[in-house]
Amino acid sequence: MSTILSERAGIIRAFNRFYTHQIGVLQEHLLQSDFSLTEIRVMYELSSRGDLTSTDLCQMLGLDAGYLSRLITGFEKKGLVQKVRSATDARAVQLHLSDLGRRVLAPLEQKTQQEVIALLQALPEPQQQQLTASMLRIQTLLQGRAPSYLLRDPQPGDMGRVVQQQAALYAREYNWNWEFEALVAEIVAKYLREFDPTCERCWIAEKDGEVVGSVFVIRHDATTAKLRMLYVDASARGMGIGQRLVDECLRFARQAGYQRMVLWTMSALTDACKLYRKAGFTLIEEEPTHSFGKSLVSQTWAREL
Repeated sequence: MSTILSERAGIIRAFNRFYTHQIGVLQEHLLQSDFSLTEIRVMYELSSRGDLTSTDLCQMLGLDAGYLSRLITGFEKKGLVQKVRSATDARAVQLHLSDLGRRVLAPLEQKTQQEVIALLQALPEPQQQQLTASMLRIQTLLQGRAPSYLLRDPQPGDMGRVVQQQAALYAREYNWNWEFEALVAEIVAKYLREFDPTCERCWIAEKDGEVVGSVFVIRHDATTAKLRMLYVDASARGMGIGQRLVDECLRFARQAGYQRMVLWTMSALTDACKLYRKAGFTLIEEEPTHSFGKSLVSQTWAREL
């Protein structure tokens, strides 16, 4: 083994020891709960990703099948997890986190989030950005693929770009008029004025330093979230950004305690409709309308969380 490789391995091992200590400090409170870190991780994946099979969990978390089976059996006895048949494959059994399971997980997740935020707040803004960018870079390098895009929270100026890009995109591709731009501007202004971080969220998709897409989750009522204004610029299509944005909306809505998600769209947006159907949404209502200077068919889609 070369001297250079030995030195690099030493640097990585030193970082691992340092970061393991940092994570241990953050997670000490979890060890004081009635659950192990592995049990909490399983509940988190079921909460954030929706129903999964045991095989899915074993692959994602690197768990032994026998160990996971015993863990799930314990969850079932406590009423934290239920087994349900897959909606797309009757032969497959999926694990569903119960309402009790979500209530147990919620305060643990909240404590962890608060501690990580406290860690970040100890750093000035430039160092926060440098830290998170470095972590993304490490993850990307070890996964063996170059970053093609990133999802992030909005920054000053982003909302203006979202309005401009959506208005230009739908005018160019569907010949929609100024009414659509007015609607988008109203939605964005309302979001900025009334934003509630406990139950609402926006993601900005960025590629090569440019905004190329976004999506919003807003509160419809106490149990229902609304997905709004999903778009991906033509320059960034085919990269899975749209699917990722929808997945993030569903994950956030589940964690925020919503039971259902709805969205409004037009039948002319065929690619978006395919994406919604793939994500488990069902068309529940449609009617003809004259909007944005065109004769269209408006649609409402929904799915349980």
